[in-house]
Amino acid sequence: MRIGRRGSLRVRLFLILLAVGMVPLLAVGSILVYSSGQNRIDSLLTELQYQSVALVGELEERDYIENMAQPVLSAEIEQLARFYRGRIILVDSNYRICKDTYLLGEGKYNISEEVIQCFSGSNSFRYDEEQDYLELVLPIAGKEETQSGVFVITASTEGIRAQGERLREQCTVAVLIAGVLIGALSLFLSTRFVRPLKKVARAIDESSQDSVGGDIQVEDCAETIQIAQAYNRTLARLRTLDESRQQFVSNVSHELKTPITSIRVLADSLIGQEEAPVELYREFMTDISAEIDRESQIIDDLLTLVRMDKAHTELNIAQVNINEMMENILKRLRPLAMKRNVDLVLESFRPVLADADEMKLSLAVMNLVENAIKYNVDNGWVRVSLNADHQFFYIKVNDSGIGIPESEWDHIFERFYRVDKARSRASGGTGLGLAITKSIISLHHGAIRVHSAEGEGTTFTVRIPRTYRRQEAET
Repeated sequence: MRIGRRGSLRVRLFLILLAVGMVPLLAVGSILVYSSGQNRIDSLLTELQYQSVALVGELEERDYIENMAQPVLSAEIEQLARFYRGRIILVDSNYRICKDTYLLGEGKYNISEEVIQCFSGSNSFRYDEEQDYLELVLPIAGKEETQSGVFVITASTEGIRAQGERLREQCTVAVLIAGVLIGALSLFLSTRFVRPLKKVARAIDESSQDSVGGDIQVEDCAETIQIAQAYNRTLARLRTLDESRQQFVSNVSHELKTPITSIRVLADSLIGQEEAPVELYREFMTDISAEIDRESQIIDDLLTLVRMDKAHTELNIAQVNINEMMENILKRLRPLAMKRNVDLVLESFRPVLADADEMKLSLAVMNLVENAIKYNVDNGWVRVSLNADHQFFYIKVNDSGIGIPESEWDHIFERFYRVDKARSRASGGTGLGLAITKSIISLHHGAIRVHSAEGEGTTFTVRIPRTYRRQEAET
């Protein structure tokens, strides 16, 4: 399957690294251009205020508004206006323009908002970015603490704007150069970062050429080591499952073939005897019927396991009287116990109501009690007890039977596993009973434990929650 570039981790890393490098660079460039221009404006305003305040002081000292025939001051006004490539206007107390370095407004009135506010005693300045000028308005004090006029000066900011444009162009070029370098570095780093993952992918692909696959070793970094270890663990579980599947198929084939082989041997024996007595026919047909029943029992148990192995096995959960269920189970099995003179006893310590699938749970408990009877000694005993607390109920099946070696405890719940194969077949067991029991108990979110010793008997302990939580089953 072809993987699109958009799904590539390398491409995503490249874009992330490029963004991480370029976004701060663009932000810094923009801030630099803006702050540089703003600093120049502030510097110009400070300088303009200093020069203007000094000139206004001379105008106030020499009462220039009342006596404008002062060539030296007039020259200073003209010189200051030319220096800032701007314009100076003097407005008298009647709002009439008495001096204009542009010679355009003299004799006219200036009733702008800034001038009116200035006559109230407040300074003001204004920066017009579109028209590229800075305007400063200062009051001119007269005699006897009166205000004789207003000083208005405008300074051109075209030079500042031109410098800002040049700085912006320089920043753009610098950003482009840095972008190329960052892009190359991002490409290099993204390729280097993804390289270990590609090695892992190649190693997995190579290992998948085998039927089950082999372990991989990629030790470039901690992450690839973790991925390789996780893959190897998964592979080990798959191998175990594959071996279990093969063993299961082999066991099923053997178990199903054994009764058929017996039937065939019995049938061939009858066919080979031309005048066999009726008693022999009856004996052989009885054996054939027993083998057919055994085959049917194996198939039924297999179907039961298959149904419980489904991902979403449905349980018919209802509130069950566990005491009555246990009494019914022992009632059905008591004839089997009487045949071997096994004493079968039920001990109920308290009434127990619980959420359960009564049919499946009965099958699980019946398997345990039936095994306790079948693999017991003559004149032995089986004690079944029922107890509960506020959260769980407990079923214990204890017998005086032949026992199970401790080395076999971990295997007795496996399918078709038998501790004593010959004796198990002789007792009619299929080797699936305990596997079915454990599956049913697991479906109820319970647990089963075994403790046994050879020649001393066996104890199975079952613990199941009294309240069935469906959410736990789904998770």
